[in-house]
Amino acid sequence: MSMEKSWINGTVNEFIFLGFTNDPMLQTLLFIILLLVYIITLLGNIGIIVLIYIDSRLHTPMYFFLSHLSFIDICYSSVIAPKALENLLAEHKSISFLGCAVQMYFYAAYANVECLMLGVMAYDRYMAICSPLLYAINMNRRVCIQLVAGAYMGGFINSLIHTSMAFRLTFCGPNMISHFYCDVPPVIKLSCSDTSANELLLFIIVTLNCSVSFVTIIISYSYILSTIMRIRSAAGKLKALNTCASHLTAVLIFFGTILFMYLRPKSSYSNHDKLAGVCYAVVIPLLNPMIYSLRNKDVKGAFNKVICVFIR
Repeated sequence: MSMEKSWINGTVNEFIFLGFTNDPMLQTLLFIILLLVYIITLLGNIGIIVLIYIDSRLHTPMYFFLSHLSFIDICYSSVIAPKALENLLAEHKSISFLGCAVQMYFYAAYANVECLMLGVMAYDRYMAICSPLLYAINMNRRVCIQLVAGAYMGGFINSLIHTSMAFRLTFCGPNMISHFYCDVPPVIKLSCSDTSANELLLFIIVTLNCSVSFVTIIISYSYILSTIMRIRSAAGKLKALNTCASHLTAVLIFFGTILFMYLRPKSSYSNHDKLAGVCYAVVIPLLNPMIYSLRNKDVKGAFNKVICVFIR
């Protein structure tokens, strides 16, 4: 099926991904790189979840939230990577109209959940450092489950609004998405309807969603830094800072990318957004388990314990 026949009587029935390049050699190279990154992402995040499950020392609120962060990374990278891998080898790099809507919904849902989860994790660090004596009481299992459930609910509701608004638009053709997955901005750019309401809604919801999480992070770390400054010993200050370093690194990478991708007008989208999309959908899920494992003594200790068991 040619690109011209991908819409019938002015109605799009599938979308064509333009991706990064039409060079077969580069496509093969990209396929190998993406496949390796995706496999490492799955292994790293599944490894984090398994370690947290089997090591009783990691049965704390911080690692409960971390296990969900790893689960989210598995989910939203799996929404993007398999189809991207398929299209790198396919001559007809397409996705059905319904498939595009489903991909957009779940990708946006898990991305929104991750945004909110980072805020939840900041609040957890605030409670651990600023109220250590009441930490076990204030962050009991019921509270942790409620916080996680709230993040999932907020993420999936936000995504439902974005996706339903995007696919209520009329798509008359052309149907070529200048991206490698169905993200909101490049899809609504193809509509022959007025998309001003969609752009405004995207800006408002992304700003609101990020603001809730970002303000929580800023307030939490303001109190954390204030508490750390009152610690007399340098070793105590360093220990407190180390418990926050991994989370802060993940926050900077995530929010830096999301602000670049979404808080701009539609007219400014370019090939740079494909690179940002790679970072957001592929690199961040890969980096998160590395960030949390390489800088975390508890996770490294649990990993070494498992290795010793297998060696014996």
